[in-house]
Amino acid sequence: MIDLYPAIDLRGGHVVRLRQGDYSDETIYGEDPVAVAQSFVDAGATWIHIVDLDAAKSGSPVNRPIIESVAEALRDRASVQTGGGVRAVDDARELARAGVARVVMGSAAVADPWLVAAASEIVPVAVGLDHRDGEVAVHGWTEGSGLRLDDAYALFPAAEVFVVTDISRDGMLDGPDVDGLTRSAEIAGAPVIASGGVADLDDIARLATIDGLGGIITGKAIYEGRFTVADAIARLRESTS
Repeated sequence: MIDLYPAIDLRGGHVVRLRQGDYSDETIYGEDPVAVAQSFVDAGATWIHIVDLDAAKSGSPVNRPIIESVAEALRDRASVQTGGGVRAVDDARELARAGVARVVMGSAAVADPWLVAAASEIVPVAVGLDHRDGEVAVHGWTEGSGLRLDDAYALFPAAEVFVVTDISRDGMLDGPDVDGLTRSAEIAGAPVIASGGVADLDDIARLATIDGLGGIITGKAIYEGRFTVADAIARLRESTS
């Protein structure tokens, strides 16, 4: 079964979405992240994907108390996967103490793959590989790393999963990169979680056909009312049965 990961992006305590990661192009969708997370779980979600946008930009984990509140509210009902500003083993340790089930390491992992192995001793780690035209981007998508996506997977044997985001599609509702994600799932060595571009239930169904896909992150399509969490989970079950 492929898991659905409804996304909650936090900035200043609000539930927001950015367009292609642009902090100046923000839409606020909610004032109560705990209530939003609970509504997704009430609809059947077993995972929630949280991104601390403030921490990703500044390194200051100002939204960490909110993440802890979400994890506490969902205890024994659903698991929380969170990223944004997870730059050191201590960050992973603090998030594990906060009740997070999996942390996402992106730029820090690319800069120092050893961090993934070290953090994995404390809490399962997803490596976030955000790419633009196949080049992994870092530092809030502002810089190219010189690392090609196809070459990145072998650097992280301790990763539990990989979160793969096509930056050009993030927040655009233009559809996911099915061909690219299919290739990633073939070579990654661990399940791939697709992120970016999901616009409708047909996109969910197309992604569900990819062997080795472990999950689908979707945010804007839910907030814009294109489908509900319950609808997406039902389509996943249909497509994988």
